[in-house]
Amino acid sequence: MNFQLTEEQLAVREAAREFAQNELLPGVIERDSEARFPWEQIKKMGELGLMGMMVDPSYNGGGMDTISYAIAMEELSKVDASASVSMSVNNSLVCWGLEKYGTEAQKQKYLTRLATGEVLGAFCLSEPEAGSDATSQRTSAELKGDHYILNGTKNWITNGSSASIYLVIAQTDPSKGHKGISVFIVEKEWEGFIVGKKEDKLGIRGSDTHSLMFNDVKVPVENRIGEEGFGFTFAMETLNGGRIGIAAQALGIAAGAYELSLAYSKERKAFGKPISQHQAIQFKLADMATQIEAARLLVYKAAWLKDQGEDYAHASAMAKLYASEVAMNTTIEAVQIHGGYGYVKEYHVERLMRDAKITQIYEGTSEIQKIVISRGVLK
Repeated sequence: MNFQLTEEQLAVREAAREFAQNELLPGVIERDSEARFPWEQIKKMGELGLMGMMVDPSYNGGGMDTISYAIAMEELSKVDASASVSMSVNNSLVCWGLEKYGTEAQKQKYLTRLATGEVLGAFCLSEPEAGSDATSQRTSAELKGDHYILNGTKNWITNGSSASIYLVIAQTDPSKGHKGISVFIVEKEWEGFIVGKKEDKLGIRGSDTHSLMFNDVKVPVENRIGEEGFGFTFAMETLNGGRIGIAAQALGIAAGAYELSLAYSKERKAFGKPISQHQAIQFKLADMATQIEAARLLVYKAAWLKDQGEDYAHASAMAKLYASEVAMNTTIEAVQIHGGYGYVKEYHVERLMRDAKITQIYEGTSEIQKIVISRGVLK
């Protein structure tokens, strides 16, 4: 058992950390306040190779392992979770599914551009009545000769308006239930595709979350991924990997809050000495450091299992469940350590606290993770 990072992984961490400090940190408070998508930063992330890290180089990807991806996600999320979630969706939910299950033609047409960040992708599973219950798909795709007619509504879609390529889960045979669900590649400019309202959110405000409407959108048969009925399996397998990305995001949010708190505790004085010398603060820092390290080990283990080609569904659910709880607990304590300063935007920790909450909800709520975990332990 080896806990040492490779030279390549250390280089990824350094590059991601430098990018976060130099490119994401400036203006992050303003982007959050204005709910402004970080277009300039995302473009640079693509140029740095962060938008298709695990994609094979033959499709313009970085060819890196999942641990390197988790490391980069952590470093970016310490500073700007809105930027990192776009990276997570593009890597974990869109590029991965296309590379693993797409045809060669689909990869050449779409994956090669997604991997460089030339275009962004979005993953469209959730609906007004199909959140945690992903089997209740109302969006339909009816076969009409050489194309499908797509109708329905998706909501809570990350990269909703900024994406160009959308993986859409839709019902092709309602009589078969979840075995009648399929998945399609949809382009934004197609007639009948409508981007709905932008959600005004508590956290990750720089990320654009939208509802999407499909009104008689014509989707060529060649844009179906896999056979009819493969969509539910595709979605569940894709989310297993996506949870590693969100777990790494939660880890980064927690680590960012901890690092800010540690530095602040050494500078802020109370009762004649730095507050870091008061046991009440020391105990908070000790708990934060321990929980973050435990979360990091869970994230790395899930990523390692994925890289080994082993079953990682159980491990990724554990990582996401625990890391998201650590993110929430750590950011709340970070605000407490900062006192009144923690409640204002200038000190960053209030934003991290708001950003942390979504990690317990999207890509499978904490309650869904417990279902996945319990199924694993009861096998």
